[in-house]
Amino acid sequence: MKRLAGILIAILSWSCQEEVILPLGEKEELVPTIEAFWTDQSIYNEVRITLSKDYYDSTEVQVISDAEVFITIPGTDKVIPFIFLGGINNYRAANPQEHAKVGETYQLHVKWKDNIYVSEGVMLEPPIVDSVTWSFEEERLFREEGYYIKVYGKIPFEENNNYRIRVIENDTLKNQREDYLLFDDTFGLKFFEEGLELGYAFEENDKVRLELFRLNKNAFDYLNQLVNLLFNDGGLFSPPPQNPDTNIKVVQGDPEVLGYFAVTPVLARTVLIQAKYD
Repeated sequence: MKRLAGILIAILSWSCQEEVILPLGEKEELVPTIEAFWTDQSIYNEVRITLSKDYYDSTEVQVISDAEVFITIPGTDKVIPFIFLGGINNYRAANPQEHAKVGETYQLHVKWKDNIYVSEGVMLEPPIVDSVTWSFEEERLFREEGYYIKVYGKIPFEENNNYRIRVIENDTLKNQREDYLLFDDTFGLKFFEEGLELGYAFEENDKVRLELFRLNKNAFDYLNQLVNLLFNDGGLFSPPPQNPDTNIKVVQGDPEVLGYFAVTPVLARTVLIQAKYD
């Protein structure tokens, strides 16, 4: 995540119609950004730690490779150590067989320099995905021609209904601001049983992988705020951009940290789009 350390403000003077630019100072000290995932499938389990960046900084992020990272289960003596892998610039569990189990609470610990950061999440039960279908749709207003995918399933839970769907098209993760497909039970969940249609037009022979995550509320809120930030155009009527509220606590050291910790089950389905001929 980019560090929002500076904001460019344009003020219009109505008396002379002159545009005045007020540059704000940049923070010299950058803070850690932690993005951590702990799931029921080892391939997704990783912790990425970088230093934040100024809002207008276009240089590559600086990876923190010398942190101590581990996960514990509160109330037990279980410790899951992580090691840094330079090839992917991420921390992975030293034992790749370790993974989250439904009903357990997990606590992430990151120690770097004199700082200690902690976050906690509960592994929730996954929903049910019955099927994934696709059909060809003609071009319509605000909708291009192509194959559209629907996901059918059941969500039998009365609480903690916070979900994200990730879409990987031909091995490329869709990761633009409009690609954060988030939903909850604000307006009910019947639509999932009737078929949740993705807003993408795919082509024949596209390979599409869908990943469904059931998130803790604080991780879901972080992503919601992130999406709002990404859609902030900086216009006159837009609110001042600010970092999403992290679910990571500072136990010791500098008072700031960015990012989030997600404990979540993962349901994945892969389909190959093929035309159906009579």
